[in-house]
Amino acid sequence: MPKKPRSILGVAIFTMSYLLVAVVGAFSSGSKEFLFYIAVMLVLMGAVWAVHRRVNLTNPTLWALSLWGLLHMMGGLITVPESWPIDGESSVLYNLWLIPDFLKYDHAVHAFGFGVTTWVCWQGLRSVLQATGNSVTPTFGLMVLAWACGLGFGAANEVIEFIAVLLVPNTNVGGYINTGWDLIANLTGATVAATLIYLKGGAK
Repeated sequence: MPKKPRSILGVAIFTMSYLLVAVVGAFSSGSKEFLFYIAVMLVLMGAVWAVHRRVNLTNPTLWALSLWGLLHMMGGLITVPESWPIDGESSVLYNLWLIPDFLKYDHAVHAFGFGVTTWVCWQGLRSVLQATGNSVTPTFGLMVLAWACGLGFGAANEVIEFIAVLLVPNTNVGGYINTGWDLIANLTGATVAATLIYLKGGAK
């Protein structure tokens, strides 16, 4: 029988607070693209709650997911000084080069987010196997499955971005090259997460 889900009150208040600020910011800037993303995030929050009720995600995982959402909102709504190095025409945080011509804020958020997603996938996979009465450790094979799930969610994210391009004119999503780098960042984050869980053995 699954354990009673941990309380999510704190993380829920934190998440809804910055989403409210993001809604105000999106309306103020006329960013229809981010209103779309905020709607998607609300759907994802419902999905995370449903998973949490079944899997009982760890508190660090819940906070990491919330932080990922905050980083995403900041990336699209915060502008940076024109003197700062950016990739593209829009001076939003997402386009900021953290390491010029090598690493963008966008890449870092993708890597972090889909690393966390891989961590969630591992916890879900472990929960399903434990429900059968088996003792579960992060073997190489199981981590490959969690890694592949993380990459699958990363690909789904690119589909959502493509839908945004079709629905909203003048988005900041970027073209084919940007999508390719997003996928590489997703791969990096998922690989690092799966490797760390495997090496820690009993990682939660």
